[in-house]
Amino acid sequence: MLSFAVFFPIAAGTLMFLLPDRRVLRCILTELVTILTSVSVFYALVYLKGRSETVLPITGTLSLAFHLDGAGAVFAALSAFLWPLAVLYAFEYMRHEGGERHFFPLYTISFGVTLGVAFAGNLLTMYIFYELLSLATLPLVIHGSKPESERAGTTYMYYTFGGAALALIGTIPLLYFTGGSFLPGGILPPELSGRPGLMQFLFLCCALGFGVKAAIMPFHSWLPKAAVAPTPVTALLHAAAVVKAGAFAYIRISYFSFGAEVLRGTVAQLVMILLASITIVYGALCAVREHHLKRRLAWSTVSNLSYIMLSASLFTEAGLTGAFTHLLFHALMKITLFFTAGAILVRTGKTEIEEMRGLSASMPVTTTVYMIGAFALSGLPILPGFASKWMIGTAAISAGPLGFLGLAALLTSAVLCGIYALTPGFSMLFRSTGQESEHADPGAAMTISLICLTLAIFLAGLFSNTIIHLVAAAAAASM
Repeated sequence: MLSFAVFFPIAAGTLMFLLPDRRVLRCILTELVTILTSVSVFYALVYLKGRSETVLPITGTLSLAFHLDGAGAVFAALSAFLWPLAVLYAFEYMRHEGGERHFFPLYTISFGVTLGVAFAGNLLTMYIFYELLSLATLPLVIHGSKPESERAGTTYMYYTFGGAALALIGTIPLLYFTGGSFLPGGILPPELSGRPGLMQFLFLCCALGFGVKAAIMPFHSWLPKAAVAPTPVTALLHAAAVVKAGAFAYIRISYFSFGAEVLRGTVAQLVMILLASITIVYGALCAVREHHLKRRLAWSTVSNLSYIMLSASLFTEAGLTGAFTHLLFHALMKITLFFTAGAILVRTGKTEIEEMRGLSASMPVTTTVYMIGAFALSGLPILPGFASKWMIGTAAISAGPLGFLGLAALLTSAVLCGIYALTPGFSMLFRSTGQESEHADPGAAMTISLICLTLAIFLAGLFSNTIIHLVAAAAAASM
């Protein structure tokens, strides 16, 4: 079943390239494949916990294999929930964008590759699917082949492939000495654990290499540039697939390869906490300065991804719980905000925040959804952003002096987040231009996606304790 969830959308997406160019057929098949894949994922999460599958033995110690544990379940559940809604949204959005014949097959393939990262049973499998994710999403970033899209794609390619090369430096010794197995608490051999300097160097190579997709400084600039891609792409790039794959891979190598106990108190931990703290504040400052709505949201993602990196770098059970919680809740909030930006772009052609004054009069549903997402991202109590930020803050306090550094970055970013997230919404609500607009909320497909995500935000806030309890169990099993 794990193999089916990974390879079925990859195979189906590949075959879609051979289909006749009939839009209705393509849309129906894409949604059916996506829903069936998501159903198989949730079936696996309920009934196949702990299941391992060896897909392809390579050598005596290396193999392509899948395994379902708590950490993988968190990432897989996130992707399986968001992808069908994103596909539904894309049906209406891409009608205006064009290029659907190759867009939807690649979109479907990316789903399977993302699940390959989530279900990876060892380091080699994760690395292979991590690289395939770059290859599958690169054509989506340069969709339309406009000059700015091609420049963004080139930057994306240099950063992600360069990061993968850096990660390979740390990955090869682990594969050589351990076979790349994942084990809670780490699996470092004496050849590495007995040489702390070499061990920390290899860890930083892996952390920074995989951290490129998580947009940690100084490898962050590709992410705002990628905002030129179609909104269904940027929404998943910045919410579920690429950037969260980077954070997830960092968690894997930290807790399942090197081990939190080995890394705690090292210079490598200090470096990662410093970089994450700087990125949190810098990303928030850039978001405040940005006037293009999608790029503002992209800079917000740069900041919020480092919330996850910071919390995971505390190397405590509470820190990992906070990282998993924000990985889930941030994805839900951010994809909602990106979808509202896409709806505004499709219906009005507006991209600059100053152009959206008084938009609530003609697009009330879109504006309301944006405000709910913005309040959630800002950390309003009873909404999920508050719960995840609270978890990270309390974990930072309990971690000691290094945690206080991260806490200061969190508090600074919290103030800036309220500014950059809420000001566009207040402008839409209250700053009327005094002119009548003929624009309206988007059609049924985009509106249904927006409403479903808004309901999910409310439910995540109301049942945050239940979700945190499940996530805490996954974190405890990872130590």
